Parts: sequence; structure tokens; C-alpha cells
Amino acid sequence: MPDVQLVLRSTRVITPDGTRPASVTVADGRIVDVLPHDAEVPAGARLEDVGDDVLLPGLVDTHVHVNDPGRTEWEGFWTATRAAAAGGITTLVDMPLNSLPPTTTVDHLRTKREVAAARAHVDVGFWGGALPDNVKDLRPLHDAGVFGFKAFLSPSGVDEFPALDREQLDRSMMEIARFGGLLIVHAEDPHHLASAPQQGGPKYADFLASRPRGAEVTAITTLIERARRHGVRVHVLHLSSSDALPLIAGARREGVAITVETCPHYLTLTAEEVPDGASEFKCCPPIREAANQDVLWQALADGTIDCVVTDHSPSTADLKTDDFATAWGGISGLQLSLSAVWTEARKRGHDLQDVVRWMSTATARLVGLDARKGAIAAGRDADFAVLAPDETFTVTPAALQHRNRVTAYAGRTLYGVVRSTWLRGERVVADGEFTEPKGQLLTRPS
Repeated sequence: MPDVQLVLRSTRVITPDGTRPASVTVADGRIVDVLPHDAEVPAGARLEDVGDDVLLPGLVDTHVHVNDPGRTEWEGFWTATRAAAAGGITTLVDMPLNSLPPTTTVDHLRTKREVAAARAHVDVGFWGGALPDNVKDLRPLHDAGVFGFKAFLSPSGVDEFPALDREQLDRSMMEIARFGGLLIVHAEDPHHLASAPQQGGPKYADFLASRPRGAEVTAITTLIERARRHGVRVHVLHLSSSDALPLIAGARREGVAITVETCPHYLTLTAEEVPDGASEFKCCPPIREAANQDVLWQALADGTIDCVVTDHSPSTADLKTDDFATAWGGISGLQLSLSAVWTEARKRGHDLQDVVRWMSTATARLVGLDARKGAIAAGRDADFAVLAPDETFTVTPAALQHRNRVTAYAGRTLYGVVRSTWLRGERVVADGEFTEPKGQLLTRPS
């Protein structure tokens, strides 16, 4: 066993067995042990005592649009991973679209990895994409280490990443089932969307009516039917409609391998509070009403919803026009996700153990990284966030690290100040000061 090099000590360490005072020993980037708080510091080891601040496992965000290369004026690996580190996120998985080229072939994956390699402040993995014409590329991408494949059932918003119709969805599912892969799906039904009123303009109520709950329900019904037929593992991205939850719960009882995520903006923002013309709140599917939000929280509590991810999807400020029909749809949330979710969770009677389960443990499990990430336990990567959970701050766009500082959280007071973030036993950010990039590029465990 290598000699212990670092001891992180706190009166509140979140472990799989509960929150307790502890000293966490680290060697060669891995956790060696979780010892009693007053354990003797091994000879030669450095002690970092964070007092009463909470030591929690670094978050794992499996839904991030970095947009690099190709649309780096929207976002890039340098800025996105700095924002992640500032928010206590130590691992992210990049979505295959909004970059040019999209991650839909092994050559495109190689391009993406070359760009990310020297710019990542946190660990980065990659999703592949399932397009109408790239079924032949799915197995090679899987073998090259992508964590799964993203598909759209309705238009993606970018021409180079078209949606799958039902026949194309079947073909992709059958191929992914052959090698035991994972299909992750933007689930809104295009026919349902096309039949909804499309008025455009600055009124949020009109935009909400254009993306009805039924579009999600219909798409998820289709997804469940085909997942059952083809025996493929599927994951529902960014669920916003609580109406779909009984379908998902029922499918699981029948043995369908389906998981589901939601996002901080669906859990903390409501349709009733979105000002007209404020397209920083626009995302697809949309932020819905407070009553819908309450049911999403209930589903997190009972386990119907597995995890919480950001769906960080920025753009340049000029694309956030006051017309909800034409404005870019995406919420920038990397740096604020932990604090936003914790602020609402504590109001609803949840504790940080719950937040860690939703935003670190379950997300690591989703992508097969749970042997390395998602918990403070012996053998895991020494990835940590140090959080002052009872301190507050007011969101100021100028303090954000992502490239375009447009945020739906501007002016909000949030609980939970991230003091520092650690990656494999090295502090990568503390009090706003960053080291040089130390992130590694991850591949799907074989």
C-alpha cells in the first residue's frame, strides 16, 4: 500500500454510511481509508482540516454541452470545466451535439478528445450520438469508450444532429442492444409538438403552451414500448413533465431497464415566476408550474427519478432574444447546480446526503463510474468538494466562470458556498483561485 500523502479532516464527512466526523486518507490520487476524526496523521502526510465545513464527494454531471470545438464562442472545455470545478463538480460527461463536428464517429471523437486534453480542469468523458445514418458507427464508438448514445425524437435545434423517426429509433436500439450499450433520449414527440399552438413572441405562457406535457408523455410511451421490445437499456433525459412519472414507474415494475434524470432548473424555478421576454429561462422541455415541480421532488424522494444533472447548454448572449420561439433554448447551470439544488432541498426537508445521492452517486452509477467516483470510500478517486452549507451568496453573473455569463439565477440568494474542489487529491480551485488544468479524459469501463 502506498504511503498516505494527504489527510482531509472534517466534522461532517458524507460517506455511504452516513455523515460523520472523519479523517479521509489519500495516496496516489485515491482514497485509502475513512478513519475516525481524531485518527493520528501518518508520518509525512499533510493535514488539511476544513473544520465544520462539509466534505462531500465531487459531483458527477453526466449532461453537459461543452460545444467545443466548432462553437467555442458558446462554450469551451477551459471555461466549462472551470465553472464545473467552481461548483464542486469533478467529473462531467460531454454531450455529442452543439460541437462541430458532433461526436458521431470515432474520428469525431478523436477530434473532441484532442481539443479537451489540455484544457480540462476536471475529468471529462464523452457521449456518442445516434443519428439516422450512423448505425454502423455505434459499435466502434462504444469500443472507443463513449459512455452511451444520445438520440432526439424531435428536432435538436442544430441541423447536423437530426432526430430519429420510429424506424430509425428501432434500428439504433437493436444495434445498441447487441453490445449492451445505453441509449439516452431527448423525449418529446414531434407530432405532439407540431399540433401545439406556436405563437412565438415574448410571452412565457405562449412558449409553455408550445411544449406541452403530453409531448413528453407520448415520447416516453414510445421509448418504453421499444425498450421492452428490443431489450435495450434506456435513460430519459431532462424530465420536466411529472405526468410521465407513473409510466416510468410502471415500466420498471415490468422489468424495463429505464432510468430518468431531471435538472436543477426544473426543481428550483417555476413557470409562474418567468418574466415575459426573459429567454435566459428558456429550455426544452420547458420549466413548468410549481405544482408540477412539487411532484418532481416527490419522485426524487421515492426514487422514481434517479438523478439530477445540469443540462448545461449555453449560447452567446445575442441568441437569447426576447422572442421565446427563436431564442436559443438552454440553461447555464454548471457553477450553480449544487447550491441551487441544496437551497431548495433544505426547504423541503432533504439533507446533503440526499443531494450527494442524486448528483454524485447515482450519476456515477449511470455511466458505470461507480467503482471510481461518486462516494467517499476506500478505493475511490480522491475527488471532493468542501461546502459551507449554511452560508449564502447572491448570484452575480460577473462571478461565473462559463464563457457567456447569462444565467436564469441572476440575483438569487443561494445556500451553499463551495470553498474548494479537489481532484484525485489535488486542490484544483479554492476561494476562486484555479490551478492549471489537471483533468483526465475518461472512457467507459470495459
